Amino acid sequence: MSAMKHLKATVVSALAVAALMSGCSSVTNEGGDTKCKDFTSADEKKQNEAITKMLKDEGKNEPANLELTGTRLSIQTYCQTAGTQDSTIKEAPHL
Repeated sequence: MSAMKHLKATVVSALAVAALMSGCSSVTNEGGDTKCKDFTSADEKKQNEAITKMLKDEGKNEPANLELTGTRLSIQTYCQTAGTQDSTIKEAPHL
């Protein structure tokens, strides 16, 4: 393989890896803008991270475990009843 072809193959491979990596890193914590469908399918750790960011964005302190649990239950109930799959979790009633 000539040096030019080798370089071209390396560049193409690097671009492919970069594209895959950027696709993986696009998952971000949207806090209160997290949609119900994403919140309900997330594990408890991710749900707590979204709640914490939402509350901090609202100017509140780091929530205690009891506040996290209560807010998570409130959001889950909202998403399963009054909310839609595309509702944001900040629309749910919370302290």
